[in-house]
Amino acid sequence: MIPPNTSLPKAAGKNSQNVNRDFFRLWRIPLNNETDPLKLMTALRERIKELNCLYGIAQLAELHPDSIEDLLRDLVNFLPYSWQYPESCCARIVFKGETHKSSGFKMTQWRQSSRIFMYNEPVGEVAIFYLKECPPADEGPFLHEERALLDALSERIGSTAMRISAEIELQETNQQLMLERKALKEANSALRAVLARIEEEKQSIYRDVKTNIDKIINPLLHALALDLPQDKWKYIEVLKTNLDEIVSPFVNNLSKNYLSLTPTEVNICNLIRNGLQTKEIARMRGVSAATIKRHREHIRQKLKIANSNINLTTYLQSEM
Repeated sequence: MIPPNTSLPKAAGKNSQNVNRDFFRLWRIPLNNETDPLKLMTALRERIKELNCLYGIAQLAELHPDSIEDLLRDLVNFLPYSWQYPESCCARIVFKGETHKSSGFKMTQWRQSSRIFMYNEPVGEVAIFYLKECPPADEGPFLHEERALLDALSERIGSTAMRISAEIELQETNQQLMLERKALKEANSALRAVLARIEEEKQSIYRDVKTNIDKIINPLLHALALDLPQDKWKYIEVLKTNLDEIVSPFVNNLSKNYLSLTPTEVNICNLIRNGLQTKEIARMRGVSAATIKRHREHIRQKLKIANSNINLTTYLQSEM
């Protein structure tokens, strides 16, 4: 309602008329044109009670920031003091199936109520009752100002309930995230323990294999070398070296560090590292010495030692 004899500041620009119309929607209580001093004093006292009611619900909301039930329990006993005849007034708040009543509550025919909404859905009602008949006013025995106050209270209850609900949901989400984080840390710790155990078992396998090579295979190779011509002993040495690679993998490290090397070049690198000459490698692989020389040139290029005086055998034995 637009209050009589009252004007709002004009808004600048072409949309000023629409802005003023929006301002008028905020004015819920009409201006009192009463001139009788006694009636004006009575109206002033009522407005003070209504203001105290609005301040009161704000303070109660601060007092109960995480419990809508506690807020409504205290609020329902506070409301009657804000109506015109508090000595004959009682209140009831119904919220999500729960009912809160003021002391001495009794349902009567003199009733004023307003619905509570959350997310545009009705969830309850605030109702004020007079226990006995009172002088008629604007809405039965109730004033226009009391209607505006009651609607404002129901809106405040709905918005407070939404805030509390959102905060509780946020707390539950944070708690769930903390539990999941704790579970993840525990899982990571367990995984690290499993990986450490796997590494220990792998090292144990390496030690067992090396022990078997040293105690069983190497003596057999030594005995075999005694029955072979001396010019064949290098093959026994190559075999021994390759067995050592099981626990100290030169080939794997070379392949991992120099991805451009082909499998053939990696195999030739292993033979060069074990001291075999170009002709010996060619004879073992069934190719010409010229082919092995080309492989050696490609290997030097890929190892970035081409056009240098670095010995390939020494480099493979020391650097790799």
